[in-house]
Amino acid sequence: MERAKYSLNAKYLLLFIIVCLLISLAFERIPKTYRKFMPPHKSNVCSSRLSDQTITPLNNTKHFMVSAFMDQRVKGFDIRIISIFRRDSIQPLHCLFCCVDHLSDTTPATVLVHSDHFDFPYGATDVMCQIPHNCNATHVTLVPDTVRPTNPTWLPLRNKKTHEKNKRFEFNFTVCISALFGGYNNVLQFAQTLEIYRLLGVGRVVVYNNSGGPELSRLLHSYSQEGLVELVQWPIHNYLNPSPGWQVAVHGGELQYYGQLVALNECIYRSMERSRYVLLNDIDEIIMPYQHDSLTSLMDTLQPQHPNTGVFVIQVIIYPKKTTEESNKGYVDAWRQVPGFNILQRIYWEDRNKDQYHPHKMLVQPSFVEQTSVHEVLKAFGESYKIPEKMCHIVHSVTNRLIERPLEELHLDKRLWDFKDRVIPRVTEMLRKTGLLSSEEEADRIN
Repeated sequence: MERAKYSLNAKYLLLFIIVCLLISLAFERIPKTYRKFMPPHKSNVCSSRLSDQTITPLNNTKHFMVSAFMDQRVKGFDIRIISIFRRDSIQPLHCLFCCVDHLSDTTPATVLVHSDHFDFPYGATDVMCQIPHNCNATHVTLVPDTVRPTNPTWLPLRNKKTHEKNKRFEFNFTVCISALFGGYNNVLQFAQTLEIYRLLGVGRVVVYNNSGGPELSRLLHSYSQEGLVELVQWPIHNYLNPSPGWQVAVHGGELQYYGQLVALNECIYRSMERSRYVLLNDIDEIIMPYQHDSLTSLMDTLQPQHPNTGVFVIQVIIYPKKTTEESNKGYVDAWRQVPGFNILQRIYWEDRNKDQYHPHKMLVQPSFVEQTSVHEVLKAFGESYKIPEKMCHIVHSVTNRLIERPLEELHLDKRLWDFKDRVIPRVTEMLRKTGLLSSEEEADRIN
């Protein structure tokens, strides 16, 4: 009897040892990447520190996160985190996810610094990751390879809707403006540009604002309340020494043009589920159709002709200041005290020298774009097409020119005047609403 009992206990002991060995072997088969941060599976750990900033420092690194988006267009990845990385300090990183009911295991991150960085120390960067199985992710953060996260800052995961071929967008056209800095205060030009874009079919203008002037800030607030402008605060100066230009040897600083490239890419992904097209141009530029009444009719013509095209390239043409009897017909006396200049008086354009660089900007379908620079898309999924200048080009109303050309070297173009009768009262109304016109009597003094 004792011998049988001893034999039974020995069998149980042997079975226990075998089970322990199997568990140990199974654990060893889990890649270190995935078990480095075996988390406590609690649903409330993700809500401890949610980022409400547009720029979020990444702990224990020299890098910054901006925003995170679902993006399954590249095989092997589920999300893309738009970031700002110091290019000489790239280190192994992992993604950690908040799932609906638990904290995930980590997955390895792929860091893709954009090829256009103009030799500045910091550059626009994409961080790509997979979402673990059985995780309905709501938030994500990045963690260094050798540091266990104690209190990470989480980014909300956007663009979680499914991509549909014939989906209905909230907006047909969005304009991305990046980035206002240095106390930019050209109120009059800004208001005119917004109203002309509204007439051309634009439903949303995203403005990355670092330090607009006081009057412009009031105008932006009014347009934001109205729903045309989506204002994104862009305090890049709190984290880096941003450059006011694009040449590091000339302008200095750590990041090109106050993070222009970062903002443009962020705007594309911010708009991907909401807008059919995105216009990538500066605030002193208007993408103007010349053979169509609106951008809508222009693209209704071009897109069926180029069904696989997602990037439409548009030539920039300079419209300098030139005061003549004809240009003075665009003058509006009511606006004489408003900061900025009147683009309705920009009715002459310059020929480009053959040996000069011919800049251009773009109108894109966001879902076709992976990475963009200022004048070209760096990575795309479709084709590109350059729109003929006579059909559409960019009216670039420059602030000043080093060399003023004689009138006989300029070409008359009064296309902006096609909108004059509708733009003048609308701009006047917005200026009055924001308190930028001294009196209603003055507002009524319109030539």
